[in-house]
Amino acid sequence: MSNSLNTFHRLQENLNQIVLGQERLIERLLIVLLADGHLLVEGAPGLAKTRAIKALGEKIDGEFHRIQFTPDLLPADVTGTEIYRPQDGSFHFQAGPVFHNLVLADEINRAPAKVQSALLEAMGERQVTVGAETYPLPDLFLVMATQNPIEQEGTYPLPEAQLDRFLLHVLIDYPSVENELEIMRLVRSEALSQLNNANGKKFTISAVNREKTSIQKITAEDIFAARNEVLKTYMSPEIERYLVEIIAATRTPERYSDELARLLTWGASPRASLALDRCARARAWLRERDFVTPEDLQDLTGDVLRHRIIESYEAEADGITPDDIISKILALVPVP
Repeated sequence: MSNSLNTFHRLQENLNQIVLGQERLIERLLIVLLADGHLLVEGAPGLAKTRAIKALGEKIDGEFHRIQFTPDLLPADVTGTEIYRPQDGSFHFQAGPVFHNLVLADEINRAPAKVQSALLEAMGERQVTVGAETYPLPDLFLVMATQNPIEQEGTYPLPEAQLDRFLLHVLIDYPSVENELEIMRLVRSEALSQLNNANGKKFTISAVNREKTSIQKITAEDIFAARNEVLKTYMSPEIERYLVEIIAATRTPERYSDELARLLTWGASPRASLALDRCARARAWLRERDFVTPEDLQDLTGDVLRHRIIESYEAEADGITPDDIISKILALVPVP
């Protein structure tokens, strides 16, 4: 086992101790970090979406910033703006929170379209343009966004172009009864720890059971070294063709069945193939394999395609979800 893999296994174990019952979300967070992409997490309130992302931010040796998206947020509140200096009559650029290494966009669908579009250039091009100047973002840059599927009043659905910028769209569900009991005990321990913290230090999620959950922070160099190993993970030509066939099935569904063609209006772009390729390699690497299997692709296809395909009106009327369509695609495309 390489040093990079050992480091990420320790990180995964620590995050699973902090965020109980969400092992799949933690794995997806690490996959996105290894694949150099961005993550959209959707789930009901109180399912530890923000906690998981904040915990990851505490474990990485970089600058972390949370942006709470609201209807009155302005693009300059995200990207930054030029400030006038009367002393010398010049303008000075004041960088916004998007210039941090890890950015948590909390409840991203509560901000209007112009604010969401401000993130589009940052996520796609790794740069921000203000006025006539363009400013590069850090080499380590990751946007992790959350949204709530229940409350739709006062929300602004993300445009397709921005949804496509997210490597994965992860849906999370309620924890089991056993996990919920553990969560109650953990939160109670955290509350006691916070009350008994008499030395005035800032409370962090990792403060409870520090000997169990504390690890040395992962540096940007550690992450880049791990990404280099992930890119070297082997994918056979047969698996590569299987990957492309899955994505192509969303664009030409009539090749597989008339029923599938009836359910789809719009398929996924080649960006979906690139995302599935990077994520499958990262999943295989995290699971201590130096090669990709069909199971890696099948496990990630839902998260890669969920936000990239558009179902037909007939599918919506019949109550068929994008996940149902993706399951049909995986059943129809031959496995090598």
